[in-house]
Amino acid sequence: GRNSLQSYELSGDEHFSLAVQSGPGGDQRPELVLAKALDREEAAFHELVLRASDGGDPALTGTARIRVTVLDANDNAPVFSQSEYTVRVPEDVPVGSVLVTVTAKDADDGLNGHVKYSLKKITEKASQIFHLDSENGAIALVRSLDFEEGDSYELEVQAHDELGLFDTAKIAISVTDDVNDNAPRFRREKFNLEINEFTSPGARFAVGMADDADVGSNSLHGYELETNRYFVVEVKESQDGSKFAELVLRHSLDRESEQSLHLVLTALDGGDPPRSGTAQLCINVTDANDNPPVFAQDRYRASLSEDAPPGLIVLNVSASDADAGNNAHITYGFGESPAEVLQKFFVDVETGTITLKEPLDFENTRSYTLLVEARDGGGLVAHCKVDVEVLDVNDNAPEI
Repeated sequence: GRNSLQSYELSGDEHFSLAVQSGPGGDQRPELVLAKALDREEAAFHELVLRASDGGDPALTGTARIRVTVLDANDNAPVFSQSEYTVRVPEDVPVGSVLVTVTAKDADDGLNGHVKYSLKKITEKASQIFHLDSENGAIALVRSLDFEEGDSYELEVQAHDELGLFDTAKIAISVTDDVNDNAPRFRREKFNLEINEFTSPGARFAVGMADDADVGSNSLHGYELETNRYFVVEVKESQDGSKFAELVLRHSLDRESEQSLHLVLTALDGGDPPRSGTAQLCINVTDANDNPPVFAQDRYRASLSEDAPPGLIVLNVSASDADAGNNAHITYGFGESPAEVLQKFFVDVETGTITLKEPLDFENTRSYTLLVEARDGGGLVAHCKVDVEVLDVNDNAPEI
């Protein structure tokens, strides 16, 4: 009759509407109809009220509460909290340190919202230095950083859910605050120089250059030279900014007193404390012809009997020269001597041996003074005198 069930009414949410179907026996069967697309991320539950009314007067009603649970679909990709991460770390950061943790969230639920991380783009060198934890997104250091080997790295990280939806982010890692972990090193362990002893004070000589892999205040700062009386070192800078050592001669050299110098050249960086490297400077002082020959005696004396045969050695003169090489090579001669000396005597150019060329005659000449010259390879000359006394031999009978 009219007091029986007459209608249904749905309230509580715009996502659903009500459809009433008639059953085989003429009864009414209410059905929920989805009127608007669901979004679990906006509302995981929908609360509805279904009211049934009869036809009485007044009408009587009954209600039922309906709770609709929205199940998740994988309709959301993970999203990083930042599209780019910038990290600055010192090169002495300990191995094992976490440099940065990337974070991505997925609005889905359950396995659909479970995010894992992987490296999408990384160089081979970087792969040996950094490790990404696939579960928590932490990027850790697995090998010591070296500013000199690489001062920046760029990684690309991918966050993906179980069905492969993903997002990417870039990580830029800069290695900063260079640590003074490199000492200056000379390009050679030994530098050889030849400097003439006549070189004037103030002369400059470019010598060794050192390299330092560090930068900034920890890079090569200057040079020091072992204390000595002849040279100081100054730091010069080339057009490319590199620093090299330059020797400056402060006092005249003298090969005869010091033929060579062995000095230690030190390169220093600007660290605190500074690190250093050394090289040997071997300076050979070359000869200048600044010393004339010197005879062993200023005056030599010899006596010969007048019957001495030609070819007889009178004596040897000897001179020395403090110079070296050709400058010390001495030759001998009579120089500007009278013709009678050149006629009677001969001097060996190389040895200084004086020999008799012709017979002597006491009755004609009783003595000779020879002026001997010693000349070095540079033209410097010394002189000595040789007095030769002729001794009488009874070679003449009396005359009446």
